[in-house]
Amino acid sequence: MSLQLRLFGGNSDAGELTASNDGGHAIDKSKVLASTDASVITPLNPGNFSSIRSVPLVPAPRYFTKEEADAMKDLAKEKIDGAKPSKRAYEALAKVEEPDAKVHRHHRKYEGVVADNELGKKRSYTLLAKHLHSLRPGYARLGLGIDKADSDARTRIDEIKAKLTVGAN
Repeated sequence: MSLQLRLFGGNSDAGELTASNDGGHAIDKSKVLASTDASVITPLNPGNFSSIRSVPLVPAPRYFTKEEADAMKDLAKEKIDGAKPSKRAYEALAKVEEPDAKVHRHHRKYEGVVADNELGKKRSYTLLAKHLHSLRPGYARLGLGIDKADSDARTRIDEIKAKLTVGAN
């Protein structure tokens, strides 16, 4: 199998690389880029661009009556008074969003450290596995040595038995 197929995928038969060690991934881009809330503002969800308009636009120059002017003045005072707590509320909302974002950043940084350390642990496992494989020929030599010693002993025992059996007859 070509190196490219082994690294980036292909048929997985016995003895070949599997999905767990071929450099593949399970990172779903749509999950990574998913909004934290369905109504959050993103390029894919730019919001509704709604606006506040307390009074309709005056399309052309005109004269207002005294009653209209007094009503507009009262409305203006009401809106000015309402704008101050609205401003404070939006500032507070922004102050809540900022630590939320910090917590997200710190949590994701922590997860990155966990992922880095997991890879480090797997590297150490791999080093041990490679070292153990390098010991196999030594163990094979030891095993063959024991087999040879057993065979030599059986041969000697058989020779002794043959001498004793020939001598007893």
